[in-house]
Amino acid sequence: MGTKKGAAMPHDDDVTVEPVKGLPETLPPGEEILWQGRPLVLPLAREALSLNWVLAYFAILIVWRVGVSTTMMPLGPALLTALPFLVLAALAAAIILAIAWLQARATVYTITSERVAMRIGAALTLTLNLPFPKIAAADLDLRKSGAGTIALRTMGPVKLSYMILWPHIRPWYMKQTQPALRCIPDAARVAAILAEAAETRVSQPTIQRAETLGRAVAAE
Repeated sequence: MGTKKGAAMPHDDDVTVEPVKGLPETLPPGEEILWQGRPLVLPLAREALSLNWVLAYFAILIVWRVGVSTTMMPLGPALLTALPFLVLAALAAAIILAIAWLQARATVYTITSERVAMRIGAALTLTLNLPFPKIAAADLDLRKSGAGTIALRTMGPVKLSYMILWPHIRPWYMKQTQPALRCIPDAARVAAILAEAAETRVSQPTIQRAETLGRAVAAE
């Protein structure tokens, strides 16, 4: 398993220089793409960028400001004192949504018959390759809308940077970072595709060439 830095490339799919969308190189013979997708913008803004918490914070400020103002003036003028907070809330929401859109636009998650690949990074683009034998388990966090996040638990002492992978990680798992397909649509179906592909790949026997085995026996 490893992290491959991709060359600087446009994020517009119409002018991309990737040999295969979302991958830094063409697929080896026998490997095929089973699914590709990217995060949904609004769920990503809510879950990874705390949009709901930011709006709740401004809502509390607005209620407090209007409440204090009504002790000194009629309700109509008091409501006007909340206008600056409304403007700031709208600006903050617009910035968060813009960041979520850029992150989603720059991301391509890929499940192949051999691995999970994540092309991520709005500023610095990189591709993370996770072969199925290196994935210990996958955890599905499913929402009522059908969108969800699939977190990947890797095998062994794999060192993955939380900051570099953010927001494509399972939140708060910093000691053993878990890469994640964040806020994807139809997450249950994607999880089923991943489970079936991983089970098929891991159950395949490892076959050595006969001459290699012969040399090993002779050495003994």
